[in-house]
Amino acid sequence: MIVPDISQNAVAVADHYDELDPIYRWVWGDHVHHGLWATGRETPGEAVEALVDTVGDRLELLPGQACIDIGCGYGSTARRLAVTRAVRVTGFTLSAEQARYAAAHPVPSVDIQVRDWLDNGLADASADAAWSIESSEHMVDKPRFFAEAHRVLSPGGRFVICAWLAETDANGWKVRHLLEPICREGRLPSLGTREDYEAMATAAGFTVTGYEDVSRRVARTWPICARRLVKALFVDRETRRVAFGARNRNSFLSIPRMILAYRIGAMRYGIFTLSKAGEDGR
Repeated sequence: MIVPDISQNAVAVADHYDELDPIYRWVWGDHVHHGLWATGRETPGEAVEALVDTVGDRLELLPGQACIDIGCGYGSTARRLAVTRAVRVTGFTLSAEQARYAAAHPVPSVDIQVRDWLDNGLADASADAAWSIESSEHMVDKPRFFAEAHRVLSPGGRFVICAWLAETDANGWKVRHLLEPICREGRLPSLGTREDYEAMATAAGFTVTGYEDVSRRVARTWPICARRLVKALFVDRETRRVAFGARNRNSFLSIPRMILAYRIGAMRYGIFTLSKAGEDGR
Protein backbone atom coordinates (compact mmCIF):
# COMPACT_ATOMS: atom_id res chain seq x y z
CA MET A 1 0.00 0.00 0.00
CA ILE A 2 1.41 3.38 -1.02
CA VAL A 3 0.76 6.19 1.47
CA PRO A 4 1.49 9.87 0.68
CA ASP A 5 3.98 11.81 2.80
CA ILE A 6 1.19 14.24 3.76
CA SER A 7 -1.79 12.48 5.34
CA GLN A 8 -5.19 12.93 3.70
CA ASN A 9 -8.65 12.71 5.28
CA ALA A 10 -12.32 13.01 4.34
CA VAL A 11 -12.31 16.78 4.98
CA ALA A 12 -9.46 17.23 2.50
CA VAL A 13 -11.27 15.09 -0.09
CA ALA A 14 -14.49 17.12 0.28
CA ASP A 15 -12.59 20.41 0.03
CA HIS A 16 -10.81 19.18 -3.11
CA TYR A 17 -14.03 18.38 -4.97
CA ASP A 18 -15.97 21.38 -3.69
CA GLU A 19 -13.31 23.91 -4.64
CA LEU A 20 -12.50 22.40 -8.04
CA ASP A 21 -16.14 21.63 -8.90
CA PRO A 22 -16.43 23.83 -12.03
CA ILE A 23 -13.19 22.46 -13.44
CA TYR A 24 -14.16 18.88 -12.76
CA ARG A 25 -17.41 19.31 -14.67
CA TRP A 26 -15.59 20.96 -17.60
CA VAL A 27 -12.73 18.46 -17.77
CA TRP A 28 -14.39 15.23 -16.61
CA GLY A 29 -18.06 15.82 -17.34
CA ASP A 30 -20.95 14.61 -15.21
CA HIS A 31 -19.57 11.16 -14.45
CA VAL A 32 -16.13 12.08 -13.02
CA HIS A 33 -14.54 8.75 -13.91
CA HIS A 34 -12.62 7.03 -16.70
CA GLY A 35 -14.06 5.94 -19.99
CA LEU A 36 -13.81 2.34 -21.17
CA TRP A 37 -12.97 1.88 -24.86
CA ALA A 38 -13.63 -1.36 -26.72
CA THR A 39 -12.98 -0.43 -30.36
CA GLY A 40 -11.19 2.88 -29.90
CA ARG A 41 -13.79 4.61 -32.06
CA GLU A 42 -16.13 5.51 -29.21
CA THR A 43 -16.57 9.13 -28.21
CA PRO A 44 -15.48 10.00 -24.65
CA GLY A 45 -19.14 10.16 -23.65
CA GLU A 46 -19.84 6.71 -25.06
CA ALA A 47 -16.75 5.31 -23.34
CA VAL A 48 -17.80 6.72 -19.97
CA GLU A 49 -21.24 5.18 -20.29
CA ALA A 50 -19.65 1.89 -21.38
CA LEU A 51 -17.86 1.72 -18.02
CA VAL A 52 -21.14 2.33 -16.19
CA ASP A 53 -22.90 -0.35 -18.24
CA THR A 54 -20.04 -2.79 -17.55
CA VAL A 55 -20.57 -2.27 -13.83
CA GLY A 56 -24.30 -2.88 -14.23
CA ASP A 57 -23.62 -6.09 -16.17
CA ARG A 58 -21.22 -7.43 -13.55
CA LEU A 59 -23.71 -6.68 -10.80
CA GLU A 60 -26.41 -8.60 -12.70
CA LEU A 61 -28.92 -5.97 -11.61
CA LEU A 62 -32.60 -6.84 -11.54
CA PRO A 63 -35.57 -4.43 -11.62
CA GLY A 64 -36.61 -3.17 -8.22
CA GLN A 65 -33.36 -3.93 -6.44
CA ALA A 66 -32.01 -1.55 -3.78
CA CYS A 67 -28.50 -0.39 -4.72
CA ILE A 68 -25.73 1.69 -3.19
CA ASP A 69 -23.40 4.00 -5.13
CA ILE A 70 -20.38 4.59 -2.89
CA GLY A 71 -18.74 7.86 -3.89
CA CYS A 72 -21.47 8.79 -6.36
CA GLY A 73 -20.05 12.13 -7.54
CA TYR A 74 -22.70 14.10 -9.43
CA GLY A 75 -25.06 11.12 -9.41
CA SER A 76 -24.82 10.45 -13.14
CA THR A 77 -23.85 6.80 -12.76
CA ALA A 78 -26.68 6.28 -10.25
CA ARG A 79 -29.16 7.96 -12.58
CA ARG A 80 -28.10 5.93 -15.62
CA LEU A 81 -28.36 2.59 -13.82
CA ALA A 82 -31.61 3.59 -12.13
CA VAL A 83 -33.15 4.37 -15.52
CA THR A 84 -31.63 1.59 -17.63
CA ARG A 85 -31.90 -1.21 -15.02
CA ALA A 86 -35.03 -0.02 -13.15
CA VAL A 87 -33.31 -0.12 -9.75
CA ARG A 88 -33.40 2.16 -6.71
CA VAL A 89 -30.11 3.84 -5.81
CA THR A 90 -28.81 5.60 -2.70
CA GLY A 91 -25.62 7.51 -3.44
CA PHE A 92 -23.01 8.80 -1.02
CA THR A 93 -20.68 11.74 -1.65
CA LEU A 94 -18.49 13.91 0.56
CA SER A 95 -18.96 16.92 -1.71
CA ALA A 96 -21.79 19.39 -1.09
CA GLU A 97 -21.22 20.86 -4.56
CA GLN A 98 -21.63 17.48 -6.21
CA ALA A 99 -24.83 16.84 -4.24
CA ARG A 100 -26.16 20.28 -5.22
CA TYR A 101 -25.62 19.46 -8.89
CA ALA A 102 -27.29 16.07 -8.44
CA ALA A 103 -30.29 17.70 -6.78
CA ALA A 104 -30.73 19.90 -9.86
CA HIS A 105 -30.94 16.76 -12.05
CA PRO A 106 -33.31 14.54 -10.06
CA VAL A 107 -34.51 11.04 -10.85
CA PRO A 108 -37.31 9.73 -8.60
CA SER A 109 -35.55 6.47 -7.74
CA VAL A 110 -32.19 8.09 -6.85
CA ASP A 111 -31.35 9.57 -3.45
CA ILE A 112 -28.02 11.40 -3.06
CA GLN A 113 -26.66 11.96 0.45
CA VAL A 114 -23.74 14.09 1.64
CA ARG A 115 -22.25 11.60 4.04
CA ASP A 116 -19.06 9.63 4.62
CA TRP A 117 -19.49 6.01 3.53
CA LEU A 118 -17.50 4.92 6.59
CA ASP A 119 -20.35 6.33 8.69
CA ASN A 120 -23.25 5.60 6.32
CA GLY A 121 -26.03 4.89 8.83
CA LEU A 122 -27.58 2.11 6.71
CA ALA A 123 -29.17 -0.94 8.26
CA ASP A 124 -27.59 -4.37 8.05
CA ALA A 125 -28.47 -6.37 4.91
CA SER A 126 -30.48 -3.47 3.50
CA ALA A 127 -29.11 -3.45 -0.08
CA ASP A 128 -29.06 -5.95 -2.92
CA ALA A 129 -26.05 -4.56 -4.76
CA ALA A 130 -23.35 -1.91 -4.42
CA TRP A 131 -20.68 -0.32 -6.55
CA SER A 132 -17.73 2.00 -6.12
CA ILE A 133 -16.28 3.67 -9.20
CA GLU A 134 -12.96 5.33 -8.39
CA SER A 135 -13.94 6.26 -4.83
CA SER A 136 -12.22 3.54 -2.80
CA GLU A 137 -8.95 5.39 -3.40
CA HIS A 138 -10.28 8.26 -1.25
CA MET A 139 -11.18 6.04 1.71
CA VAL A 140 -9.09 6.72 4.82
CA ASP A 141 -9.83 3.24 6.22
CA LYS A 142 -9.96 0.83 3.31
CA PRO A 143 -10.59 -2.35 5.35
CA ARG A 144 -13.62 -0.59 6.86
CA PHE A 145 -14.74 0.42 3.36
CA PHE A 146 -15.02 -3.28 2.52
CA ALA A 147 -16.46 -4.23 5.90
CA GLU A 148 -19.28 -1.67 5.64
CA ALA A 149 -20.18 -2.88 2.16
CA HIS A 150 -20.34 -6.46 3.42
CA ARG A 151 -22.50 -5.43 6.40
CA VAL A 152 -24.97 -3.44 4.29
CA LEU A 153 -25.39 -6.04 1.54
CA SER A 154 -28.00 -8.77 1.81
CA PRO A 155 -26.90 -12.42 1.58
CA GLY A 156 -26.04 -13.14 -2.04
CA GLY A 157 -25.42 -9.46 -2.77
CA ARG A 158 -22.79 -8.32 -5.26
CA PHE A 159 -20.24 -5.54 -5.00
CA VAL A 160 -18.31 -4.16 -8.01
CA ILE A 161 -15.29 -1.90 -7.54
CA CYS A 162 -13.52 0.05 -10.28
CA ALA A 163 -10.22 1.19 -8.81
CA TRP A 164 -6.96 2.93 -9.52
CA LEU A 165 -4.27 0.47 -8.47
CA ALA A 166 -0.53 0.60 -8.01
CA GLU A 167 1.58 -1.79 -10.03
CA THR A 168 2.45 -4.84 -7.95
CA ASP A 169 5.94 -4.38 -6.41
CA ALA A 170 6.28 -0.81 -7.74
CA ASN A 171 9.29 0.86 -6.17
CA GLY A 172 12.04 3.42 -6.67
CA TRP A 173 11.34 6.40 -8.90
CA LYS A 174 7.91 5.09 -9.91
CA VAL A 175 6.76 5.56 -6.33
CA ARG A 176 8.74 8.73 -5.57
CA HIS A 177 7.91 10.67 -8.73
CA LEU A 178 4.58 9.20 -9.86
CA LEU A 179 2.48 7.18 -7.42
CA GLU A 180 3.19 8.96 -4.14
CA PRO A 181 2.72 12.45 -5.66
CA ILE A 182 -0.49 11.27 -7.35
CA CYS A 183 -1.78 10.24 -3.91
CA ARG A 184 -0.80 13.58 -2.38
CA GLU A 185 -2.11 15.75 -5.22
CA GLY A 186 -5.30 13.73 -5.74
CA ARG A 187 -6.16 13.54 -2.01
CA LEU A 188 -5.78 9.76 -1.86
CA PRO A 189 -5.01 8.54 1.68
CA SER A 190 -3.49 5.40 0.14
CA LEU A 191 -3.16 3.51 -3.12
CA GLY A 192 -3.38 -0.28 -3.08
CA THR A 193 -2.47 -3.07 -5.44
CA ARG A 194 -4.73 -5.79 -6.78
CA GLU A 195 -3.39 -8.08 -4.07
CA ASP A 196 -4.15 -5.51 -1.35
CA TYR A 197 -7.75 -5.16 -2.50
CA GLU A 198 -8.35 -8.89 -2.77
CA ALA A 199 -6.90 -9.46 0.70
CA MET A 200 -9.09 -6.74 2.24
CA ALA A 201 -12.18 -8.01 0.42
CA THR A 202 -11.58 -11.57 1.62
CA ALA A 203 -10.93 -10.40 5.19
CA ALA A 204 -14.28 -8.56 5.13
CA GLY A 205 -16.07 -11.78 4.18
CA PHE A 206 -16.40 -11.37 0.41
CA THR A 207 -15.58 -13.93 -2.24
CA VAL A 208 -13.70 -12.48 -5.22
CA THR A 209 -15.60 -13.84 -8.19
CA GLY A 210 -13.98 -11.75 -10.92
CA TYR A 211 -11.15 -9.38 -11.75
CA GLU A 212 -10.23 -7.64 -14.99
CA ASP A 213 -7.31 -5.32 -15.65
CA VAL A 214 -8.60 -2.75 -18.16
CA SER A 215 -5.70 -0.30 -17.91
CA ARG A 216 -5.11 -0.12 -21.66
CA ARG A 217 -8.80 0.43 -22.32
CA VAL A 218 -9.12 3.39 -19.95
CA ALA A 219 -5.74 5.11 -20.27
CA ARG A 220 -6.75 7.49 -23.09
CA THR A 221 -9.01 9.26 -20.56
CA TRP A 222 -6.05 11.28 -19.31
CA PRO A 223 -4.83 12.81 -22.61
CA ILE A 224 -8.47 13.80 -23.25
CA CYS A 225 -8.62 15.48 -19.83
CA ALA A 226 -5.33 17.26 -20.50
CA ARG A 227 -6.62 18.69 -23.78
CA ARG A 228 -9.89 19.78 -22.19
CA LEU A 229 -8.07 21.52 -19.34
CA VAL A 230 -5.73 23.40 -21.66
CA LYS A 231 -8.68 24.52 -23.79
CA ALA A 232 -10.63 25.62 -20.72
CA LEU A 233 -7.69 27.65 -19.44
CA PHE A 234 -7.56 29.52 -22.74
CA VAL A 235 -11.26 30.17 -23.28
CA ASP A 236 -12.87 30.29 -19.82
CA ARG A 237 -12.10 33.00 -17.29
CA GLU A 238 -13.70 31.12 -14.38
CA THR A 239 -11.49 28.10 -15.05
CA ARG A 240 -8.39 30.29 -14.99
CA ARG A 241 -9.50 31.94 -11.77
CA VAL A 242 -10.10 28.64 -10.00
CA ALA A 243 -7.09 26.85 -11.47
CA PHE A 244 -4.52 29.48 -10.54
CA GLY A 245 -6.03 30.58 -7.23
CA ALA A 246 -7.24 27.32 -5.72
CA ARG A 247 -5.81 25.76 -2.58
CA ASN A 248 -5.95 22.46 -4.47
CA ARG A 249 -4.29 23.70 -7.67
CA ASN A 250 -1.41 21.23 -7.30
CA SER A 251 -3.95 18.52 -8.25
CA PHE A 252 -3.48 19.42 -11.93
CA LEU A 253 0.11 18.18 -11.75
CA SER A 254 -1.27 14.66 -11.51
CA ILE A 255 -2.55 14.74 -15.09
CA PRO A 256 0.88 14.34 -16.78
CA ARG A 257 1.92 11.95 -14.01
CA MET A 258 -1.11 9.75 -14.72
CA ILE A 259 -0.43 9.74 -18.46
CA LEU A 260 3.12 8.54 -17.84
CA ALA A 261 2.15 6.12 -15.05
CA TYR A 262 -0.30 4.33 -17.32
CA ARG A 263 2.17 4.33 -20.20
CA ILE A 264 4.89 2.54 -18.20
CA GLY A 265 2.54 0.33 -16.18
CA ALA A 266 3.07 1.91 -12.76
CA MET A 267 -0.65 2.70 -12.55
CA ARG A 268 -3.21 -0.02 -13.20
CA TYR A 269 -7.01 0.06 -13.43
CA GLY A 270 -8.92 -2.93 -12.18
CA ILE A 271 -12.56 -4.01 -12.01
CA PHE A 272 -13.33 -6.35 -9.10
CA THR A 273 -16.53 -8.37 -8.75
CA LEU A 274 -17.22 -9.51 -5.19
CA SER A 275 -20.05 -11.52 -3.71
CA LYS A 276 -21.44 -12.03 -0.22
CA ALA A 277 -22.39 -15.57 0.70
CA GLY A 278 -26.06 -16.40 0.39
CA GLU A 279 -28.22 -17.70 3.19
CA ASP A 280 -27.18 -21.24 2.27
CA GLY A 281 -23.53 -20.22 2.79
CA ARG A 282 -22.67 -20.34 -0.90
